[in-house]
Amino acid sequence: MKKRNIILTLVAVLLALLFLWFAKENFDAYKVRILNLCAIYTILGLSMNLINGFTGQFALGHAGFMAIGAYTTALLTMPVAVKQQNFFLAPIVEPLKDLTVPFFPALLLGGIFAAVVGFLIGAPALRLKGDYLAIATLGFSEIIRIVITNAQRVTNGALGLKGIPNTTNLWWSYGTAVVTAVFIILLINSSYGRAFKAIREDEIAAESMGISLFKHKVMAFTIGAFFAGVGGGLLGNLLGTIDPLMFRFFLTFNILLIIVLGGMGSITGTIISAFIVTIGLEWLRFLDQSINLGFVVIPGISGLRMVVFSVLLMIVVLFFRHGIMGTNEFSWDKLINRLNKRPLVKGGTK
Repeated sequence: MKKRNIILTLVAVLLALLFLWFAKENFDAYKVRILNLCAIYTILGLSMNLINGFTGQFALGHAGFMAIGAYTTALLTMPVAVKQQNFFLAPIVEPLKDLTVPFFPALLLGGIFAAVVGFLIGAPALRLKGDYLAIATLGFSEIIRIVITNAQRVTNGALGLKGIPNTTNLWWSYGTAVVTAVFIILLINSSYGRAFKAIREDEIAAESMGISLFKHKVMAFTIGAFFAGVGGGLLGNLLGTIDPLMFRFFLTFNILLIIVLGGMGSITGTIISAFIVTIGLEWLRFLDQSINLGFVVIPGISGLRMVVFSVLLMIVVLFFRHGIMGTNEFSWDKLINRLNKRPLVKGGTK
């Protein structure tokens, strides 16, 4: 049984690698970007699910951590000449002016910087609960965005950064998504993960069993901030341009939508939902444009795709109140048992 599952997993990984190679060689730039966004939103969804789904802390600060990771990675990877072109209103600060590092260490530094800020925010904020925590973390996220907007000599202020190297590709995004998923799985299946779930179910009972609420809450928040920073770094180096307006609350809402739709506390559900939401929003983009049916032309309505997508999500939530997967995870055994399950014949016997 275990050997069979290992073989099936290896086959699935091989097929995924073949698909990514095929997509890189044959898909146009638009489709490749959508696939990259699916992987990046998977990273962001998993990091937020660790905080909200597994630890039960309703935090809404992900956009701020993404901004830190995106700006850090972009500033460290941009060539010196491109930095000079961007910072024409005010010169960039001296340490960053001539500093250029490879993409991987820059991405790690972006995640580490976001984790440090996450720790500094989480230490006081995680003493709050429920709606108060959500408001506090949302406020901190906006503070981060405003600081970035006003730090002209570090972030180029409201003008943003352009000419960021397009280093992010399918291998970077999906490789990072796999590392994130494996890390979260190992963490959740460890003693720390069991402590996270205990805090989610009942904080008083968890504390009575000797679990340090402060330690584990801050740990989950810091790890989530790290991967949010990494996801932001990948996003910035995929788009090639970033500005403070990208990292408003709407971005956090999209990530929250992914984990609610997939299932709070389900890694598999988050991955599936990240693909559904990302591809679904792009597929419905035609609703924002005029539609020619031959005998009549329906004028486009800006934002209509979001309305339709929200209605579809409401329908899904009504029938799947706990999301697509709930708190369940995918397993080969469950899939094979379901495929081999035969319907009952008359009399109730197989």
